[in-house]
Amino acid sequence: MSESVLLHTEGHVLVVTINRPQVRNAINMAVAQGIAAAMDELDGNPALHVGIITGAGGNFCAGMDLKAFAFAGIEPTIEGRGFAGLCEAPPKKPLIAAVEGHAVAGGFEIVLSCDLVVASRTANFGLPEVKRGLVAAAGGLMRLPHRIPMSLAMEMALLGDSIPATQAQAWGLVNRLVEPGNALQEALALALRIDANAPLAVATSKQILRDSRTWADGEMFERQRCATRKIADSSDAQEGAAAFAEKRVAVWIGR
Repeated sequence: MSESVLLHTEGHVLVVTINRPQVRNAINMAVAQGIAAAMDELDGNPALHVGIITGAGGNFCAGMDLKAFAFAGIEPTIEGRGFAGLCEAPPKKPLIAAVEGHAVAGGFEIVLSCDLVVASRTANFGLPEVKRGLVAAAGGLMRLPHRIPMSLAMEMALLGDSIPATQAQAWGLVNRLVEPGNALQEALALALRIDANAPLAVATSKQILRDSRTWADGEMFERQRCATRKIADSSDAQEGAAAFAEKRVAVWIGR
């Protein structure tokens, strides 16, 4: 793993830190490769149930490294996962963004790839690509209208201006707003609450929430049955019922 992406675990939680604070954690190829490897580890390691992505040095991420793009034509995309090793194929397991400072351009698109967002009150979010002659093509234009009303998504995309975290929370983009410096701590608290639940049921719930946006009305319940059939037959479902009846904490095995 490159030093530009740092990993550590807190129990069943994988914390991924973009570590280029001198450039506000702008994404270069090394970062994209590091994040892609981290997402593979999160999905592939049964001991990991939840992921958190954050940035070092008081900022989340300022987007693509424009110097590398301008002078070398480098776009930090990974085959199969897209920009930043994440945006086209987020992990199957829950991923939380812990945001301090700037989360703009590709950095905001990383946030939009996550399932939950914890932000400092002094954080800010935006898609300024149009100010640089670019388009927010790492999922921002497609995901943003599913998070906020279309008119507000248009405003952010066409003006290219950033909004403060307080406004982002009012619009529904942020789950938890915290004091500066506390975003990662609060994200860990959320991750541990998710981790207390059955991991297979959590991952399947995320899958249905994400996938069902494109399901036709007439097929929704059948497609949901296909996804949930394995849950009803799982050992964890039996354990959950037994733990409830016996008034004890469930012990999940993930199958």
